[in-house]
Amino acid sequence: MTKKDATKKGEVTRLAVEDAAIELFMKQGYHATSMRQIAERAGLALGGIYNHFTSKDEIFEAIIVDKHPYKRILPLILDAEGETAEEFLRHAFKIIVAELNKEPVFLQIMLIELVEFKGKHGAGMLKEIVPKVLPSFEKMLKVRKGLRISNPAFFLRSFFGMIISYFITEMITANSVLSKLMPKNATDVYIDVYLHGVLAGQN
Repeated sequence: MTKKDATKKGEVTRLAVEDAAIELFMKQGYHATSMRQIAERAGLALGGIYNHFTSKDEIFEAIIVDKHPYKRILPLILDAEGETAEEFLRHAFKIIVAELNKEPVFLQIMLIELVEFKGKHGAGMLKEIVPKVLPSFEKMLKVRKGLRISNPAFFLRSFFGMIISYFITEMITANSVLSKLMPKNATDVYIDVYLHGVLAGQN
């Protein structure tokens, strides 16, 4: 086996371990899942899994980075239409909502990260994502008019925060009395509040 083939095989095995871990985390929770169970689900001997990951925590962190949907979503966002910043952000938000709805497992993984780990893997995730995403927000500040914000890092944080809050509240209110009171265009209203706030404009 050539070095290239060995590297490719190792990557395939790593991804298989991640997929096996995701299934188990979703079924029985992070803390109830053992390295032995992950190895068995991935078709490996227990010793074999340690050739790729030193711990369950390392597997979880790899999942957050490798399975993050930004790699698929970012090109779609960059191609989003919109003459103004508002039009662009509205289109980008709808693209992200649509794509994340196709991949609910990732949202569940992020909830485990927030609840069980208090966001401790966030730095590793952002180290991978920010260099690829932040330039788009920097460019937006330069070329799109009508923005009140000037710091691209805060702009990125606020946009991500709005998306996270949208999905968390969507999960909490789903099939509840509150959901029946929501407007039919709730997604449009949500992005509108992000863009313009909740206070009526002053004449």
